[in-house]
Amino acid sequence: MRLKALLAMTALAVLPALPASADTGTRLAAPPESLFVQYSGSLLLIPVANISINAVWPGDTYSATATFQSGGLLRWFDDTNIEAGVSGYVREDGLDPWRYQHLNHASGKGRIVAVNFVEGMAVPDINPPFGSMGDPAASDEDRAGAIDPISGILNMMLTAPMTANGEPCSGRVPIFDGRARYNLRLENGGMSNVNTRAWSGEALVCRAYVEPISGYEEGKRPTEEDTNRPVTMWLAQHGDVWVPVRYRANTRIGNLTINATHLRVGG
Repeated sequence: MRLKALLAMTALAVLPALPASADTGTRLAAPPESLFVQYSGSLLLIPVANISINAVWPGDTYSATATFQSGGLLRWFDDTNIEAGVSGYVREDGLDPWRYQHLNHASGKGRIVAVNFVEGMAVPDINPPFGSMGDPAASDEDRAGAIDPISGILNMMLTAPMTANGEPCSGRVPIFDGRARYNLRLENGGMSNVNTRAWSGEALVCRAYVEPISGYEEGKRPTEEDTNRPVTMWLAQHGDVWVPVRYRANTRIGNLTINATHLRVGG
């Protein structure tokens, strides 16, 4: 799996939300005042990436930032230094973003990839524009009801115990990252013990499979081999919040493990 696809499912573009709608009876847990998680990624025990997520919930709104920086061996394959942010509203059944954007400082292009959310429609706002929005590009129908990656992971943290049909980590989640539109198909893996610097104890195992839909450039659409290999997440309960404390995925250069190194909820 390409690094950027993995990144999408971790810090920015593929940390999935769990289904949150009136049909499933899902209700958002009371958000904490703030949340901070820092991660370190390793490949064959060699440190290769640093990730952080920082969120605050002042009243009925929320804002969050996320960073991802590759280093060491991983930089030889995919140099990445992404800073992203989102703001939105806190609803009874989930988070409702109004604007998401990210910038890859390592690309040298200075391109801001943003998404505005207007009456349930994810609308791209790219400056300077991409040369191609994919073949085919994500249509209005594709982008209707999709959410951004950061709101996705925050939704997951606040709704994990209460999802479709009472089954945690289930269903499909529509994600739009400014160009690519894909679903994340979630599969419950039961409970398992996990041990990281930030957390030790029992955690919910959740597997996420990418289902590409549109917005991919030629040669960059995930292959069937990619879509058959999940990113596996371990979600640890911290009060009313379920925090991903470990990610694991197969990449084109080996098995990548991302562990939480610092965790702070509230205060």
